[in-house]
Amino acid sequence: MSERKTREAQYQVIVKAASERGVERMGLRSSESWCEDPKHIVFRMARYKFAAKMLSGRSSVLEIGCGDAFGTRIVQAEVGKLTAIDFDPVFIDDVNDRMIDPWRFDAFVHDMLDGPVPGAFDAVYALDVLEHIDPAQERAFLTNCFANLDPNGAAIVGMPSLESQVYASQQSKEGHVNCKSAPDLKKLMSEYFHNVFMFSMNDEVVHTGYHRMAHYVIALCAGRKS
Repeated sequence: MSERKTREAQYQVIVKAASERGVERMGLRSSESWCEDPKHIVFRMARYKFAAKMLSGRSSVLEIGCGDAFGTRIVQAEVGKLTAIDFDPVFIDDVNDRMIDPWRFDAFVHDMLDGPVPGAFDAVYALDVLEHIDPAQERAFLTNCFANLDPNGAAIVGMPSLESQVYASQQSKEGHVNCKSAPDLKKLMSEYFHNVFMFSMNDEVVHTGYHRMAHYVIALCAGRKS
């Protein structure tokens, strides 16, 4: 059967690509968001865009708590080798089932509370992860996160702000056991890094505005302490 022809010739490449490799699928979480709250995907992708630009040019990058890794490709496009881990096999199975050329990366099950990820990295990032870690275990978690980070490497940690939780959905609140204000996140990250730069986020906009009005806070860290 011949391909259907688009009315404008420059769009025929879209039909050709779909017929050759199929149409890509969203991940488990992204698919649910697209159905229940489509704009939330924009917010999440903006966080990945920020991480991608901050870590651009890094040679070996680790994503901690990748979930369905739907946004991971945005970072992958800016760095050398990317490795993604999550402690939930359901998500990792989904990630690997959807992997296609030329966007393959290492994705496997690992719980950071069990120890560091083997290997050496010059950047590490964790978006929407730390708020799920019991406060009593957060230092063990972070110590393992940064154990194999090059002393000259960079780290990004992003999470919903403590102030935002009065507006959070019940589903979010069930897993958010450790949200922090921007000053508290900076204080914690300063235990591990000489330099910690704080950013705020509202919807898809990353900025340096007043942190108490931010829905999301991001710590950009450099100069790992020994």
